Amino acid sequence: MPSAFTPHNTNPLKQYPQAWERAATIKLLVLDVDGVLTNGQVWMGNDGKESLKAFDIQDGLGIKLLEKIHIPTAIITGRSSNMVLARCEELGIQHVYMGVENKALALDDLLQALNLKPVDCAVMGDDWPDFQMMKYAGLKVCPAQGHEAVKETAHFVTSCSGGNGAVREVCDLILKAQNRYEELLNQARS
Repeated sequence: MPSAFTPHNTNPLKQYPQAWERAATIKLLVLDVDGVLTNGQVWMGNDGKESLKAFDIQDGLGIKLLEKIHIPTAIITGRSSNMVLARCEELGIQHVYMGVENKALALDDLLQALNLKPVDCAVMGDDWPDFQMMKYAGLKVCPAQGHEAVKETAHFVTSCSGGNGAVREVCDLILKAQNRYEELLNQARS
């Protein structure tokens, strides 16, 4: 019986045509946290410490779908947070770098550990501290609300904001570009 769904084998990204080709070869997704996995807001308690972070459930599923096709996700962030550690544990993210001042050095360490080259990874960041690691990436991604200077260097700017589906958008792009999206979608529907 023929499928009622058309496979995603053409580039749907008229504004960012280079993103499709680059996404097709990605072997690792590297994410900043604040402004990428979250909306960038920091909620402080009466004790002056960070008390809450909100994460998007669809972003989490996108990360798990990439893991299903053996594309790991890593976190490289300038802040340290037990909430981030808990979310990473929940999603099975094994490569977590927190409290990082030089994100390029952390990325280099990660790539060496995984025996990958910079061109093998997609990096998603939203502000100036992310330039350090983005400049080496095969696919540079910025969420919709990211800083204008970061958008200007990105191969792809999501239509969703950080913490509101931007990571899922990138995961779906990678899955589609690598011709795995329909397979996983059909598994979910069966």
